[in-house]
Amino acid sequence: MSGTSQGPAPAADLVRPAITERHVNASVQLAGESPTVPAAFSAAPLAMAVVDRDGLVVTANEAMTTLLGKGARTLVGRVAAELVDLATDTRTWHAYREVLRGRHARLRCTRRLKQPDGTSLWVQVSVAPLPDEERAVLLSVADISAHRQLQDRLRHLQMHDPVTRLPNRALFFEQLATALERDAYDEAGTGRIGLVYLDLDGFKAVNDTLGHRIGDRLLAAVAERLTRCADEAGHHRTTGPASGAPLVARLGGDEFALLVEDSTGTEQLADLADSVLKALQIPFDLAGQRLSVSASIGVVERQSASTTATGLMQAADTTLYWAKADGKARWTLFDPERNAHRMTRQALSSSLRAAIGRGEFVLEYQPLVGMADGEVRGVEALVRWHHPQFGVLAPNRFIALAEEDGSIVQLGRHILATACRQARQWQIDHPDRAPIFVSVNVAVRQVWDSDLVADVAEILSETGLAPHLLQLELTESALMGSAGRPLQALKALSDMGVRIAIDDFGTGYSNLAYLSRLPVSVLKLDGAFVRGFQYERPQESGAGDDGQPNPADEIIVEALVQLAHRLGLTVTAEGVETDAQASRLRRLGCDTGQGWLYSRAVSPERIAELLGAAACPQA
Repeated sequence: MSGTSQGPAPAADLVRPAITERHVNASVQLAGESPTVPAAFSAAPLAMAVVDRDGLVVTANEAMTTLLGKGARTLVGRVAAELVDLATDTRTWHAYREVLRGRHARLRCTRRLKQPDGTSLWVQVSVAPLPDEERAVLLSVADISAHRQLQDRLRHLQMHDPVTRLPNRALFFEQLATALERDAYDEAGTGRIGLVYLDLDGFKAVNDTLGHRIGDRLLAAVAERLTRCADEAGHHRTTGPASGAPLVARLGGDEFALLVEDSTGTEQLADLADSVLKALQIPFDLAGQRLSVSASIGVVERQSASTTATGLMQAADTTLYWAKADGKARWTLFDPERNAHRMTRQALSSSLRAAIGRGEFVLEYQPLVGMADGEVRGVEALVRWHHPQFGVLAPNRFIALAEEDGSIVQLGRHILATACRQARQWQIDHPDRAPIFVSVNVAVRQVWDSDLVADVAEILSETGLAPHLLQLELTESALMGSAGRPLQALKALSDMGVRIAIDDFGTGYSNLAYLSRLPVSVLKLDGAFVRGFQYERPQESGAGDDGQPNPADEIIVEALVQLAHRLGLTVTAEGVETDAQASRLRRLGCDTGQGWLYSRAVSPERIAELLGAAACPQA
């Protein structure tokens, strides 16, 4: 047992016994009956005293009187527990009383004693029964101040960063856990906690170019400014309990944290983050080097009772990442909604591969309609994720995730095989009409991370679908940057008879020189051009009140259509929603259209119904 924790001892046991003539005579008699005790006292350098079963000092040696700074006679008859502070906490007091009553063999504890000159002394107190003596116990007190000071110095070295002399990660988390536990039960405080978590922008470049010596000096200088900001924040605090300045710690590398106990709200944390940014914006002069640095800061403030050290740090780390992603040199406040979106994104990413195996991805198909006759010429396969928790998810919710973690290869192969199998089935079920083609979106990573040519050839062979009835769509930005393996794969697919389409044409690089070198069969005009058809020309540009659309959009679309046709390409317009748009596109020579005017993405069964009709009904 150690420490000096305060707590009331039982009232009945703390009543000091009255020192009567009987006690003194008994004490003298006790000492006289134990001739070995005085001999041991006179020779021992250890401070010792004999204490009777009532807790009174019978006799003490010279080492004890020296340690306590009192005369030997003044100690006789004194309450031993008062001399060595055994009654200040209930647990120690109870154990001590058990030894006096003969119910416990030994007590050992650490105490901090005040000396007459005002200094403190750390001692180890031991209480044990005297051999062959039932009426007394031996109290010994060892001075461990030097050992305690060495322990404190070693702990300080262990818990502080040698470069900045700030508390390190271990001490920070220790203090954080203590603060959360204390705040949860302290009714006098606000019951809230705040954290400013920062990372220096571009610190690695300083180390790489100027060396670690300058890097360490920079870290030390940053630590000084952060400490100054914390001191000023504690000094100017005028509301809430006086909990002192925020704790400043270096968590490792170029990461620092400022912990605010009993925080008063996000405004207080925002002010502290602002002051830190301003302090770090001032250039540093280090060994003839003038350096300017910035920091990205994550700010979290919440109720102590509703969080944990791990939860607080996760939120701070996430918010710091947001600050960096948003442009660095700024602070960002934790946003629960944004975090929920991130957590959802993470949940989707972690379950993507397993969901493919469980068959949670299904395809819907949107018709591609001939502009001249309204007949269904093909369909675009659009994948949907039937997630057991989040419901039906559109591709924009998970395709980017699949590309990031590489599962797009497995997912893309599943989509391709399903679409080709379905297209072949429609062909079998409707032998009296011309077969329709199926268009499948392909990510560039599918080309890099897999043998797309082999996959397509194998799927076409397994399903029996003719190559010319498969169209692969790649975005303009992906195609225009194609070189090496991607370009070779596209040429091999084109030679196989598969059609290649540029999706969302007109919004990316629009490098027209590439069109003559790429094995492209189709241009799909981005829906932005078609949407522009529905707007009237503004009055200030000289348009009348005839309700005619702005001719600029038509001029661009007409030029693109003519260029495509001159190159032997067909043109599909995306996003067709009105009859007026369809009419203009038909007049401009567009080959096929796709959009809600004809149909939304629907089930394979609905496509089968449309194939049985003479033309696609306009929705």
